[in-house]
Amino acid sequence: MAETEQMPFLKEFLLTFFMPEKCYDEFFLHFNFAHGPCLRITLSKVMGLWIMVGTVLALLPQIWKVLRAGSAEGLSLASAVLSLYSVSGDVVYCIAQGFPIGAWGGSLFILIQVMFLNFLILHYNGQIVRGLLFLVVYSTFMYLLTSPLVPRKAIALMQESVVLAVIASRLVQIGCNYLSKHTGQLSAVSHCLVFFGSLARIFVSLQETGTSLSTLTHVLACLCSGVLVAQMFQYRNASRPGKEKAE
Repeated sequence: MAETEQMPFLKEFLLTFFMPEKCYDEFFLHFNFAHGPCLRITLSKVMGLWIMVGTVLALLPQIWKVLRAGSAEGLSLASAVLSLYSVSGDVVYCIAQGFPIGAWGGSLFILIQVMFLNFLILHYNGQIVRGLLFLVVYSTFMYLLTSPLVPRKAIALMQESVVLAVIASRLVQIGCNYLSKHTGQLSAVSHCLVFFGSLARIFVSLQETGTSLSTLTHVLACLCSGVLVAQMFQYRNASRPGKEKAE
């Protein structure tokens, strides 16, 4: 009895998140686990779910590490600001298009994390007043962007530049690590999550658009993430000199 009650729930779960019904039939009725199109569809769904969960949770280890150490040494403020710009572009675009909050709630959660991380970088570099001012200015900026005062074309341009801002953010952090010869309080867990999320984005982009400009930008973003992960290992035993100046 328990098994018959659980099977509809399991089927509904799989159909909702991982595969269409025809693929469910191929896998679990015909036991054709080598069905190429269904394998690609299912893998794409799994990758999409990983992107969503991994992206939402990626910054939490970084924030925890900074709070636990009481230091933001090694974190580039310029990189964090660019990252905030990129996630802001997604949120503003979704609001302007009238999408339901379920479509951009995850991005809003990420935005709050990145905004808090920017504040922590300023705070732990002895600039708490600037940090508070930053929060006020940024909140005002977001309010204006989500108001009718800003034309839709400007918001569309902002959204189109999101991936470029992500790449620029990672390049700035790479340069910061290279110049200082250490990674400070950067979280290896966070950057590994971002790297694997970037790999998943490439796969999904290839499935949806093939070899396109969008796929190329995701590849570049992934390469930058890979360099950051490599730097985490390269500089893991490097001694950190005195407190770095905030960028």
